[in-house]
Amino acid sequence: MTIAIIQGPSARVGMVGADLLTDLQRVARAAGQTLVVLTCSGLKELVVTIRAIRQSQDNVMLLAPGDLAQQAEDHPEEGLDDALDELPRPYIEIHTDSDATLGRTHGPHRPAPATVCINGDLATSYRIALGIALRLEA
Repeated sequence: MTIAIIQGPSARVGMVGADLLTDLQRVARAAGQTLVVLTCSGLKELVVTIRAIRQSQDNVMLLAPGDLAQQAEDHPEEGLDDALDELPRPYIEIHTDSDATLGRTHGPHRPAPATVCINGDLATSYRIALGIALRLEA
């Protein structure tokens, strides 16, 4: 199985750094899983990436939309809600600020089974989210 981290841009914090990525990949590998990181610079790219992930039945997604969470709320016509609802497997949201979670208020939508937000501590949020993803596969 592959665990895919999908990241949007964030003005407040950096992306997954090399040290954190190495640590996350080590943890995933120890559990017999592969971890990949995909970055998206815009909302349309995020939706396309999520739709590409759904083609593979064995992927679990950790979604860190960053600044795209507000764009998704402002532009539901871009299809993020639909792309998330079409995923064959649960996804986990990761945020650095509790005010930045996906609103998903435009109709009935299947929520993420977990939303991880340790305010101001992105590394811990990623570690917790990976742990949840690995437990989903156990």
